[in-house]
Amino acid sequence: MSLGAHLVELRKRLMYAAIALVVGMVVAFIIADPVIHFITGPIRIISDQRGDDFSALNFATVTSAFDMRMRIAFTIGLFLSAPVWLWQIWAFIMPGLTRKEIRYTVGFVVAAVPLFFAGCYLGVQIMPHVIELMWSFTPEGGTNFYSAQEYYDFVFKLMIVIGISFVLPVFLVALNLAGVMSGRAILKGWRVAILIATIFAALATPAADVVSMLMLAGILIVLFFAAAGLSLLFDRRKRKRDSAAGLVPDAA
Repeated sequence: MSLGAHLVELRKRLMYAAIALVVGMVVAFIIADPVIHFITGPIRIISDQRGDDFSALNFATVTSAFDMRMRIAFTIGLFLSAPVWLWQIWAFIMPGLTRKEIRYTVGFVVAAVPLFFAGCYLGVQIMPHVIELMWSFTPEGGTNFYSAQEYYDFVFKLMIVIGISFVLPVFLVALNLAGVMSGRAILKGWRVAILIATIFAALATPAADVVSMLMLAGILIVLFFAAAGLSLLFDRRKRKRDSAAGLVPDAA
């Protein structure tokens, strides 16, 4: 295809992806109320525990309530339309890939997408405990008026950060398949990986919430060792293929 034909194809793919996103946002805007009710659950719990009305979600500007709904609609719409825009991206780049590259790309997506959503789900489960724990540090006589924009940003960033952290082991396997890192090299870094996982879990969860921190760190460590095990298995298969082809280990 010529450059012009590629641009036409790209425009078509982007149009389909944009339409899917808009449809997803419309659906998400309609169901925004249950979502807002869910993510603000910790605030209601705090208000009940205090026995007063000094813990609430605060909309400081005229448009902040609408802005929060649009943010929620965009985020959920992005997730709902993911199958469509992911397919459009794949359909655009697939003709330029070899069979081996297609196989690796499909494997990467199949592994990364469920892990990302699993991380987001874990973030949603951790979120109420984090907010309630942070509230416990409010001094006597203090109030908790949470800015709607900052509150949503906190919930969204917590989900995304934990979701991405779940995908990092897949990148290690991808580096191994690309020949950048061997499985043995990945496994040698287990001490550093445990340290990084623990520090990340401590930063992503409140310092006083030891249970959530250990749970998140444990999952990340298990995923790291799973990535190292798969890389060692791929290295072993590669050595067998090279041996069958008559290549010496150094040449391989």
